[in-house]
Amino acid sequence: MSKNERPFSEDAAGGKGRKSTDKRERILRAAIKVFARKGFYDTRVSEIAKAAGVADGTIYLYFENKDAVLISIFEDRITKLLGVLRKEIDDAPSFEEKLRVVVERQLGLLEGQRDLAEVVTVNLRQSSKLLKQYAAPLFTEYLELIASVVVLGQREGIVDPELSPRVVATALWGALDGIALTWALGDKASRPEALRRAASQMASVFLDGVRARRA
Repeated sequence: MSKNERPFSEDAAGGKGRKSTDKRERILRAAIKVFARKGFYDTRVSEIAKAAGVADGTIYLYFENKDAVLISIFEDRITKLLGVLRKEIDDAPSFEEKLRVVVERQLGLLEGQRDLAEVVTVNLRQSSKLLKQYAAPLFTEYLELIASVVVLGQREGIVDPELSPRVVATALWGALDGIALTWALGDKASRPEALRRAASQMASVFLDGVRARRA
């Protein structure tokens, strides 16, 4: 549980716990839609409650305030992404396929979820305090996971050994973040097929750029 959330009594029993989890997820989904439409700072808790079909006070059974709702959206979605990435990176047989997993899964998380893309790429970064206090640890964990793939490529002689794994990881994240932002705010470019095409092209660009040069 995030430190920004309060424990709630419905979790005392299994059935009630499941209902509580479902309601929490409903609130988060509603918040994603409202944040994307109105922006984080212009959104009121009452508007999230209305979109979720719950009473205003119900929000505070799950979240301390509006900031905690935004933080939970980021934490939940990125935590799920990290779990998927770890498994698929382990299963991928080659460095190239592992790198493609990173690219395709990060953008794949947002495919068909334009509102979520906008909230994560636009709304969250509006507050440096939220980013530093809550997003930073998960962001660091994500970069370390990508860097570990780069290190593997260097050990196999595929990636230029002079490159810093952390710099490569940060550059890749920045490129993907830019694609997600363009997709979230765009019009025709926001179509899912455009995102899939961008993922494939980005993977190819990075694979060519980091390869070790043969003498």
